Parts: sequence; structure tokens; C-alpha cells
Amino acid sequence: MDSGGVASAGGGPVRAARRRQTVIAYLFLTPTLLFFAVFLALPLLFAVLLAQSHWDGFHLTDIEPVGLDNFTALFAHGSTFLTPILTNTLLYAVGTVVIALSGSVIIANCINNLRFQGMWRTLYFLPIVTTVVAVGNVWKYMYEPGGLVNGVLNALGFPSIAFLQDPDTALPSVVVVQAWASVGTAILILTAGLKSIPETYYEAAELDGADKFTTFWRITLPLLRPSLLFVCITQFITGLQSFALINVMTGDGGPGDATNVAALEMYQQAFTYGDWGVAGAAAFVLFLVIVLITMAQLRLFRRKGEDA
Repeated sequence: MDSGGVASAGGGPVRAARRRQTVIAYLFLTPTLLFFAVFLALPLLFAVLLAQSHWDGFHLTDIEPVGLDNFTALFAHGSTFLTPILTNTLLYAVGTVVIALSGSVIIANCINNLRFQGMWRTLYFLPIVTTVVAVGNVWKYMYEPGGLVNGVLNALGFPSIAFLQDPDTALPSVVVVQAWASVGTAILILTAGLKSIPETYYEAAELDGADKFTTFWRITLPLLRPSLLFVCITQFITGLQSFALINVMTGDGGPGDATNVAALEMYQQAFTYGDWGVAGAAAFVLFLVIVLITMAQLRLFRRKGEDA
């Protein structure tokens, strides 16, 4: 009984010390928690309110609750949100991921076998530190009938193409620019992933007589899966949220709605038409799409890892 009394008596100071540690920990976390509350939680709650309201963006007293009418309007008959806007968004994201991911894997693997790797990584990273407005304007002039791209096509004997003026070529043209501008980040991540692969695996494959393609397919890609997953998810989210580049290169998503995407439609609904409620509803639809696609990617990569 004496030992039990000593244990219970000693438990009080221990619990008090733990409480003090918890309080101190939360005090250190307070600035971060306040940051997330001000810039994440409150805007999220306000967005939930806007998605179920009608508001012109001026006075908070003018907010009128409308329930789910904004979501109904997005998918009503004759609405352009589902098609072509949301369809364009998915095509834009898929095209960006396919081009950027495949290109960055090849380039990163080549850089990993070259000298002066830091210089090559820096050169490919330069588009990332360049503003989107500058990149968009440069490529816009390059796509002009008298621009560099058509000049090269004409020199090769091909006719000029109205890249940004033709509805059939406008979206793919912007996708190429987005992929080109984002490939630098993917290369940095993938080269870091390549460096983490032990050389002993490649030495064992060489002793077994495996050629370069087999080594790349059987060793490099499977062990590069975590980096590929990160690049794929981040590139997909970036593509789904893309707005500035399309706004610079095509203005209002033209010609027609050929390059109009969800983020640009949200901007136009809010700042051009003054309908913040529909813009908020579109934002939640886009958020749901991003969550579903991200979960699908995680599940797909996890299943491939288990199969391997």
C-alpha cells in the first residue's frame, strides 16, 4: 500500500509537467494556428456561405441565401459549365501531366548520366522562376502567323497554323506551354529520386546482362514510384487550377469556349458578371474533382506497388 501511495503521489507532478508541456506546445503553435484560421478556415467558411447565396461582391449585407440554386444553375440544361468548361479543364490537366511527366522522366534520366548536372537542372528550372505573364506573352507571339513556330513550319514546307485562333488547336497549344513551363520542377524532383536509387541494383542488372531499356523499365521506374506519384499529383492539381496562363494567352478562354476552364470561369463569374455565388459553387465542384482525382491516383499507385 505504501508503494501504491508513493506512485499515486508521484503521479500528480508528472501529470502537471505534461500539462505544462502541452500548454507550452500550443503556445508555440498559436501563430501557425492563427495563420490557418485567418487564411484557410475563415475563407473556407465564407466560400461555403457564398456557394449557397447570391452576392454581387460589394456589401456583405446584400448576401441573399439561395440554397442549392447555384449548383443547379451550373448543371442546368444549356449551361456550359459541364461541357465544354469542365471537360476542357480535365483535358488540360491530363495533357499537361502526360507531356510534363513523360518529358521530365526522359530528361531527368539523361541528366543523371551527364556531367555538369547542376547546370542542366538550372537551365530547365529557369521557366519556373519566370512570371506566367512573361511566359504566356512570349509563347503567344511565337504562335502568331508570323511567329517563330510558324516560321519553322514554313521552312520545313508546312503551311502556317492559327494556333490560338483555331478552336481545334487553341487548347493543345496552351497545354504545350503549361507542360513546358512546369517540366523544370518535375525534373528537380525526379533527379533527386534517381540519386536515391542504390547503384548496386544497376551493377547487379549489368552482371545479369540486362540492357538499358530493361534496367530502366524494371529498376528505375519501380523505384522512382514515390517521386512519380508526387509529381503526378502536384502537376494534376496545378493543371486543374490553372488560370493565369490561359488568361494571358487567350484572354477570355476563346475562341468561343475552346480554352475556357473552371478557374477562368470562376474568375469571370465573380469579377466580370458579379455573381459570386455561382463562382463559389464552381469552386466547390472543382475542389471535389481535385479530391476525387487525387484519391484515384493514390489508389492506383498503391495498387501498382502491391502488384510489383
